[in-house]
Amino acid sequence: MIKENRIELTKEVRDDMVLAIKTYYSKERGEEIGDLASSMILDFIIEEIAPEFYNQGVMDAYKYLSERLEDMQSLLL
Repeated sequence: MIKENRIELTKEVRDDMVLAIKTYYSKERGEEIGDLASSMILDFIIEEIAPEFYNQGVMDAYKYLSERLEDMQSLLL
């Protein structure tokens, strides 16, 4: 099943993120994991966690722009 609105990454960005996960496991946990395991962790983050951060970013931008719009409207009154 393909989820709609899935976050798409370039190959270069994805490779950098996989490397970051591998580095984290090595430094913080003292464990070596391979590309497949790192890629699966990244897929989990993209599918299950990232949408919450994205939605929060959209809401933060909406709030900011709404406040700026109110500031502009107050100049007209």
